[in-house]
Amino acid sequence: MSHSRSTCAQLALHGLSALIVLWMISAGSYMAMFNVPPGVKLAIVDLNISLATLFIPLFLALRPLARRILFFLACLLTVTLVAADEPQSINSQGNDNQSNEKWLEPARSRLMHVNGGMPFFPHRANTTGNLVLNVKDFDNAQVCGACHTEIYKQWRSSMMSQAWDEPIYRALLKRASSATEGKVDNFCTGCHTPIGLTTGQITSQVNRSSVEDSAKNTPMPGVDCETCHNISARTGLDNGAYVLSPRAHGKPTKFGPRKDAVSPYHDTVYSALHTRSDFCGTCHNVTHPFSSVAVERTYDEWQESTYSLNDITCQSCHMPGFKGKAAIMGPDREEVASHWFSGANAMMLNHLGQDEGAQRARNMLARAGEITFEQLPATIVAGQYTSVAVKVSNVGAGHKLPTGFPEGREMWIDFRVQDATGREIYRLGSIKDGKTEVNTRNFKVHIGDKDGNPLDVEVWNATQILSDNRILPKGYDIGEFSFLVPADAVGPLTLTADLNYWPFSQKLADYLLGKDKVQVEITRMGNVTQSVPLSTSLPVAGADTAHF
Repeated sequence: MSHSRSTCAQLALHGLSALIVLWMISAGSYMAMFNVPPGVKLAIVDLNISLATLFIPLFLALRPLARRILFFLACLLTVTLVAADEPQSINSQGNDNQSNEKWLEPARSRLMHVNGGMPFFPHRANTTGNLVLNVKDFDNAQVCGACHTEIYKQWRSSMMSQAWDEPIYRALLKRASSATEGKVDNFCTGCHTPIGLTTGQITSQVNRSSVEDSAKNTPMPGVDCETCHNISARTGLDNGAYVLSPRAHGKPTKFGPRKDAVSPYHDTVYSALHTRSDFCGTCHNVTHPFSSVAVERTYDEWQESTYSLNDITCQSCHMPGFKGKAAIMGPDREEVASHWFSGANAMMLNHLGQDEGAQRARNMLARAGEITFEQLPATIVAGQYTSVAVKVSNVGAGHKLPTGFPEGREMWIDFRVQDATGREIYRLGSIKDGKTEVNTRNFKVHIGDKDGNPLDVEVWNATQILSDNRILPKGYDIGEFSFLVPADAVGPLTLTADLNYWPFSQKLADYLLGKDKVQVEITRMGNVTQSVPLSTSLPVAGADTAHF
């Protein structure tokens, strides 16, 4: 009896294996028949495996003819789904810059909806049950503000609250959506309006509308209370790999960092994830959805630093604690996490009328970097070339300085030399034509396309990092400035070096929003000034200086 059962089991396994092989061979035949592009076959295989797993028990009980008919129908359906989602080429010669081959991978989005692996592909967001959520599952942040008054006020003055309506982002999104035929829509919006994405409100029409029109017709939150406090888990460390669970227990549930939280309005669940940097890493690591190039790596930069080894988290710096109440009916606490989310974009907060948030961003920038002179000469000789070394240190940022948004974020040295009459005899680091002048000592990521051309705007075409000279946490950079001192210069000379930052250049803002629609603020992170005597002749080498 035992031997008979074993034989039956083996026959069943052999039959199952043969059926799967036959299934795949049949799919291959039908794909060839319909001339399916090679890159799409991987997606078809994904779906076939899912269907095979679900329906193999049924197929085993069917007669061969019926089985073949079902094979054909299933494969035909698969090919139809893929073909419907595949972008069409503009001409038969293949001269279009946005060809089918270029945008092939995101065409899997519909299949991902079918098999539930990534319901908002190419963004990695997910929900409990892989379902599109109901708008009614979420409250407006003002509702939260009724009890969490101070926290709400802080959040309103942060870039988190402006994540969807921030004009530079929306201008870039509009261009990206059009250039990629909507393939980036989910990807870009999933971390700028997670609720808008997961409730199905995001469309190409919305993404290509103006901030004013979308605010009027399809208002959506940025990264608000309901976003962060409905995240129940993460499934990765980039591209928004969070799981939203607004009704995890069948009714409104909020996840947070406190074990003793109690609310009459909603359920509360302690979440260790909310206390760790990997919570932030879901959106603050960005991998290009088409080329897989690492566009932003703020979380990785922190993880590879001494800050992570010493348990100094993202929250430690960007959500420092204050004494007070988390809710108006709650107890007094020694430490409540602030919700200013202070970062570096003082310019945009100022433009949006959030003065306190803007000043906090300036203060954070001032704490992040330091600039000093290194071994200044005792005297400088008129009529001669001289060199001055300037050191820039990352003293307060737990990631590279600067970090994020490679098309915009830039830090640089503005170095100037004046004589006693106020005449400027040398400068490098000024603004010309809306950007830092050529050869400025700057700190920035430069991204490029497949041919190595630098990209200032079209990040959707990025395939590589051309250069990255940003300063590591606790690291520094020393740069030299060499200049000719005029023979008629009047001493002493005043040397000045400013460490400056802007979130994006004036040229980029003018290009995206229109000439002078916004004035880009340059934030001075640090400054050093030193007076050096001027000599009219070289010092005479004595016995103790002959080795020079």
